[in-house]
Amino acid sequence: MVTISDVYAARRRMGEWVRRTPFEHSPLLSSLTNSEVWLKLENRQITGSFKIRGASNRISLLTPEERVKGVVAASSGNHAQGVAYAARAVGVKAVIVVPGNTPKVKRDAIRVLGADLTVHGYEYMEAERLAQNISREREMPFLSPYNDPALIAGQGTVALEMVEAGPELDMVLVPVSGGGLISGIATVIKGASKAEVIGIQTEASPVMHESIKAGKIVDIPMYETVAEGLHGGIEQGSITFPLCQRLVDDWIDVKEEVIVDALRFMLLRHHEVIEGSGAVGIAALLDDPRRFEGRCVGVVVSGGNIDEELLRRVAQ
Repeated sequence: MVTISDVYAARRRMGEWVRRTPFEHSPLLSSLTNSEVWLKLENRQITGSFKIRGASNRISLLTPEERVKGVVAASSGNHAQGVAYAARAVGVKAVIVVPGNTPKVKRDAIRVLGADLTVHGYEYMEAERLAQNISREREMPFLSPYNDPALIAGQGTVALEMVEAGPELDMVLVPVSGGGLISGIATVIKGASKAEVIGIQTEASPVMHESIKAGKIVDIPMYETVAEGLHGGIEQGSITFPLCQRLVDDWIDVKEEVIVDALRFMLLRHHEVIEGSGAVGIAALLDDPRRFEGRCVGVVVSGGNIDEELLRRVAQ
């Protein structure tokens, strides 16, 4: 469904919209885990997260008729910023629906980028249902944050940069919500190396992990999390599910308190401001360092759009 060739084509389309982010060795985390840890710092990306990659590739493929109608998207915040940024760059109207748990910093950024923003429901799937209805009623293309081959190909460019710039990895840790990021990354990693791909979710919302265990997409109870970007369900029939079944080697669900510890560690010791969703790979390292001993580990730090209140809590 998505190939490395698709990922290379996505990178050619992105042009100036996407920044090549650092892939840096972390002596601190390497020492703590007795391994070699490399951090892919997408918190330094344009719009503050990897989401601009998939959004810009998808928008670059709009037909002339679709560009006239505009686009609609649902998001917990980062995908919306990517869509709004890319849409503004090509003069396309963007209608965005976010759930109530989207931090104010993300809502403000979406508005600054010129999108028509609606806040609806509490968690992501409620926002997506409204966005899908708007898409049907107004005949505007719906830009999924995960269930789209063009979007997955765009996210896969994260892994291209890791493979080109870093050492030979034994393992890659990737945050997972709907699975778009890990599907793109795993497509590249499995085609270019022997590294394991490990999906990281929160204990508050491990929907993809539970679906993989069940052999089908399932609905499960979800709870509040500091990693709101990973919160929410998966639409039935999503192409990310079979990709995750085939390409992801293992799963780790991390606790809320360990995510907060990871945010504090990155802020105070690494001097990097990241959001909860971007910290789950670090949390996995801190929670069970022996699991990674002697390995070369790449960790995708997926974003840095942290809520002001959470940042104050972490900095205390």
